[in-house]
Amino acid sequence: MPERTDADAPLRGLIVGMANDQSLAWGCAEALRAEGAELAITFQGEKARPHVEPLARALDAPLFLPLDVTDPQEMEAVFAEIAARWGRLDFVLHSVAFAPKQDLHGRVVDSSVEGFTKAMDVSCHSLIRLARLAEPLMTGGGSILTMSFYGSEKVVPGYGLMGPVKAALESSVRYLADELGPAAIRVNALSTGPVRTRAASGLSHLDELIRLAAEKAPLHRLVTIEQIGHMAAFLLGPKARFVTGQTVYVDSGYNTIG
Repeated sequence: MPERTDADAPLRGLIVGMANDQSLAWGCAEALRAEGAELAITFQGEKARPHVEPLARALDAPLFLPLDVTDPQEMEAVFAEIAARWGRLDFVLHSVAFAPKQDLHGRVVDSSVEGFTKAMDVSCHSLIRLARLAEPLMTGGGSILTMSFYGSEKVVPGYGLMGPVKAALESSVRYLADELGPAAIRVNALSTGPVRTRAASGLSHLDELIRLAAEKAPLHRLVTIEQIGHMAAFLLGPKARFVTGQTVYVDSGYNTIG
C-alpha cells in the first residue's frame, strides 16, 4: 500500500462545485484551508467566476480554474495543471448536482430519458471521471469525497429524481472505494441535512424539508455548512485513513427518525 513520503507537507486538494459563499463546497474549503491545506478551486463558466473568484482569493488558492464537469477537455486541463504545478494530489471534493427543472419537479415515473441521463451524468458519473483522472496523481494514496442526501435511501417528498441519482452516487462510492483501495485511495460520501444552497433552491419542497429537519431531528436544529466542512476535513484528512466506502451522516440525526 503506497504511503506519502512527504507527510509533513501540506495536503493539496481539488474543490469542485463551489458556486458562492453559501455552497457546501465553500464550508468544506474553509475548514480544509484552516487546517493548512492548499486548494485548487474550480468555477463553472464565466457567469460563476465573479462569485467564486473572491472566495478563491480568500482561501489563498494557488490554482483557480474553469471546470464544466460535462466537458472532457476542461476536466483534463484541470488535472494537467495540477500535475504541472504540484505533481501530486491528496484529495478531491466533489460537490456537484444537477437535474433539469421540469424533471426535478415532476414525478420520477414521468421523468424524461434526457433529464434522467443529464442528472446522472452531472451528479454521479462526474465523480467517476474525477476519480479516474485523480488516481495517477495520488501516488501516495489520497481521499475522494462527494455529497449526498437522505433521499437516496428513503422517499423524501419533493426530492424526486435526485433520489435515484443520489442512490447511484452512493453505490458508485462503494465500488470506487473497492477498486481504488489497493492504491490507498479512500472514497466516501457525506450525507447532509437540508441546507439553503443554490442547488437546493431548485427543490420544490425545500422549505418543508428544512422545517421537518429542524422539527424531527434528535438535535432539533439544522446543520450548517461550517459543521459539514469540519466533517469533510476529517474525512479527507489522514485521521480518517481507515474510513472508506462509507456514507457518513451530518444531519443532526435526522436520518435516524425515518
